[in-house]
Amino acid sequence: MSETAPKTELMRSLGRLVRGLSALFWGLPIALVACVQTATTDWIRSLGPYGLIVPAATNSLLFYGLWLMSDFQKQERIWMLALDRAKILGLVNIGLSPFLRWHQQLPDVPFFYYAVGVMALSALVFLFNLNQMLQRLTAMLPDETLRTETKVFTSFNGLLLVFIPAFLALHFTLVQIRNLPYSMELLLRILQPLSPWLLLFLTLLPVAITMSLIWKIKEAILASVFGPEH
Repeated sequence: MSETAPKTELMRSLGRLVRGLSALFWGLPIALVACVQTATTDWIRSLGPYGLIVPAATNSLLFYGLWLMSDFQKQERIWMLALDRAKILGLVNIGLSPFLRWHQQLPDVPFFYYAVGVMALSALVFLFNLNQMLQRLTAMLPDETLRTETKVFTSFNGLLLVFIPAFLALHFTLVQIRNLPYSMELLLRILQPLSPWLLLFLTLLPVAITMSLIWKIKEAILASVFGPEH
């Protein structure tokens, strides 16, 4: 009886972990699309007053996934700290989500503009911490190949997520400077129409890599519990 109880609790926590990973896997692209569309288009107006809660609801799915995972290995302090950081940032994103709609409706209000900027930065930090959390998770799993692969790709993602705000800061700084060298002005003119696409690529790439890691971790857990033919 004493041996059965811990095993039952472990299976329960693994089940919640898998469901949490699934929520993160589907929540990331849904939240990205919902937030970007809310901030840049008027498509959500057709939902009326309910349109305000769409970004918050999609970000809540991410928080729900993290909450499900919090039952796994509670005694591991580093893992729980990484998970708690991600949950705090998830709550910040939920709280700032309505400003996407308000800024789209009232773009001239500076407070709404800055709130959206803070949310964009918070989303990048959330994704960065999510990658760190996945690395901590794989450190507790027996698959050495998965641990190595996760460490490599989370490190690469970290560099990308640091480069995005650095790229934006450099771009906005150069745009504000007058009397730039001709070569620099020419470069800015060339990059101007490409900047949105470059930013889109730099954003989608770490999201796609993170989703791939989440899927592989989930499959590794299922294979270890139910066998490779699950």
